[in-house]
Amino acid sequence: MGLNFFQRRKILKNANVMDLHPLRNHEHEFKEDGNIYLIVPKFRKKWMRDFFIAGTKKKNFTIYLDELGTSTWLEIDGKKNVQELCDKMQEKFPEKLSPEDEAINRITKFLFQLYEQRYITFHELLTKEDYNN
Repeated sequence: MGLNFFQRRKILKNANVMDLHPLRNHEHEFKEDGNIYLIVPKFRKKWMRDFFIAGTKKKNFTIYLDELGTSTWLEIDGKKNVQELCDKMQEKFPEKLSPEDEAINRITKFLFQLYEQRYITFHELLTKEDYNN
């Protein structure tokens, strides 16, 4: 079943943001320009997709990411924490993410936008039930 909103919020409130380990919730595909787009189902439950979406309509949304978003997304593997992602992006994009505070602010804001839209979660929010599914 997983954690409810209040349990997740309590964990995030008490955690050091830089120590959290992001995990992707959706698939992605590459565009011709090398950036990616996320493939997000319009409905989470299969029966809802089958019931509400006619056969010819698309069953997914596509969320396009820019160069910085693409690089960050591709680095999310559940092993790197937010600090490591910020460091990696600052190395890769020193002209866009200088000084270090800029990298931390932009990357953490981006990650929490992804989290709020449920495109990612954090390893620390998973329960034993989540691992079994």
